[in-house]
Amino acid sequence: MKWRTILLQYCFLLVTCILTALEAVPIDIDKTKVENAQAVDSAKIEPPDTGLYYDEYLKQVIDVLETDNHFREKLQKADIEEIKSGRLSKELDLVSHHVRTKLDELKRQEVARLRMLIKAKLDSLQDTGIDHHALLKQFDHLNHLNPEKFESTDLDMLIKAATSDLEHYDKARHEEFKKYEMMKEHERREYLKTLNEEKRKEEESKFEEMKRKHENHPKVNHPGSKDQLKEVWEEADGLDPNDFDPKTFFKLHDVNSDGFLDEQELEALFTKELEKVYDPKNEEDDMVEMEEERLRMREHVMNEVDTNKDRLVTLEEFLKATEKKEFLEPDSWETLDQQQFFTEEELKEYENIISIQETELKKKADELQKQKEELQRQHDQLEAQKLEYHQVLQQMEQKKLQQEISPSVPGGESKIQPRM
Repeated sequence: MKWRTILLQYCFLLVTCILTALEAVPIDIDKTKVENAQAVDSAKIEPPDTGLYYDEYLKQVIDVLETDNHFREKLQKADIEEIKSGRLSKELDLVSHHVRTKLDELKRQEVARLRMLIKAKLDSLQDTGIDHHALLKQFDHLNHLNPEKFESTDLDMLIKAATSDLEHYDKARHEEFKKYEMMKEHERREYLKTLNEEKRKEEESKFEEMKRKHENHPKVNHPGSKDQLKEVWEEADGLDPNDFDPKTFFKLHDVNSDGFLDEQELEALFTKELEKVYDPKNEEDDMVEMEEERLRMREHVMNEVDTNKDRLVTLEEFLKATEKKEFLEPDSWETLDQQQFFTEEELKEYENIISIQETELKKKADELQKQKEELQRQHDQLEAQKLEYHQVLQQMEQKKLQQEISPSVPGGESKIQPRM
């Protein structure tokens, strides 16, 4: 359904329909002649984790809102701007009491979870006397001023927070990848420092050989080009490349039949291209780099095709893109092995940060070691005191027993004879 697609996909990259009929076309018929494939199976599509720290709360709110017919009807007619602007959130005032009660409970649970996280963090830092309620201000996906009730303000804040966070999500992924590559190079250089000259030359030679092997791969088609899509059409879909039809291609790869190609569906189209460059069995191929390549391909296609920037590709947008010159005569695609991830200056700066962090960690480790030694010393002292106390008790018990025993003659016989 369109409204759920817009809300979920724009806000948090979830698959668009929880319950939807999956289109499937029988293998033995010509798929290029199929106008409307019949639904043959239905299944619950589990939304992927968005990576947001309030992911579960976000999905639960959407699920509850779906149960209200009035809100559902409004969402069916809503467009992107209504959702983004917050106008749609005002409709929350008209939902049923039962739904509002459920939303109130969800918010109370989320507030309790955040408070628990804050407390755990502060306890770990041994901070005391902190106003935990005031610290809820740092979470902008709910209204902390009213922790008991879910209001239209909460829905508005949740949508805007998810939208903003996910607009920066890809950028954050690129930054993490850059750090990953710098760490790899840092560790490689540090390892080389531990080797003698002969071993170092061997490692350097091996490294260059692995680079050459990785770069020796078949040509990668430009993502979203006719050549790339025709390859998917032929090799993945098993169809005649001469019968390639963009409209049919779109329907075949709109796997949840919602009328859109979302980001996950687009990324799935690049698997064949990525397999030309990356093989998990090869030592020279890094699967983390493969996922970065997939992200770059998806971003490129989205920038070229998604004209209204709603993170979804409609059939109309898709067909218009196939009419462009770039679709038929694309530029060559530069893979990651043809690019520089960072400069020497950036690597040095990163290594300085690592050095500072290592120094801090060593300082903390030394402090912990001293605390451990002090605790061990106190433990040993307590054990010695315990042993000394136990020995004193034994001596007192023995002395008491000796005093209670009657004097006896040598040999253990009593001086007093029993009467006859």
